[in-house]
Amino acid sequence: MNRLPDPLQPTTQAGQPTDQTADTPLARAVEAAIIEELAKTYHRDDTPLPAIGSAPPVVQDGRPPMSQRATDASALMLAGGATTVMVGGTASLVMLASGYADPTVCAIVFGAPAVMVLALSRLMAKAKAVAEAAPAPVHHHYNGPVTVDQRSLNTQTRGVIANTRNHLPK
Repeated sequence: MNRLPDPLQPTTQAGQPTDQTADTPLARAVEAAIIEELAKTYHRDDTPLPAIGSAPPVVQDGRPPMSQRATDASALMLAGGATTVMVGGTASLVMLASGYADPTVCAIVFGAPAVMVLALSRLMAKAKAVAEAAPAPVHHHYNGPVTVDQRSLNTQTRGVIANTRNHLPK
């Protein structure tokens, strides 16, 4: 297993030229001070990690684990609920501010965009399903002369032991 080098140990690499100033008392003092500072916050745990833990998975905070499809549907429902609250709140504010507003007219004015969005989303979903179900187009590219043979083959099978004779029309 490859491990990271220990920062508390001085590192020298084989084949590297040595610096003449590295042996001065000042350089040794600086390196000792750096090692001392690193030792204050450094901890190395050399115990091996288990490959597979024995503890069962723990449900984390937040949304419970779901499939991707369920997660997408949940997010869509949350967005639809928030949109409904905003549209209803806006309609309520308009009726309150005007002092006189016909609820039917408000329902038409504020409900029409939501109905239009729902209709368009359904139409796009159907179009996507149709596009995915359609066979992929096949393109043939030929180089050189091409001969198309559209002759039909008539087959006759007769006898106790089947004997097939194919006849091409002339």
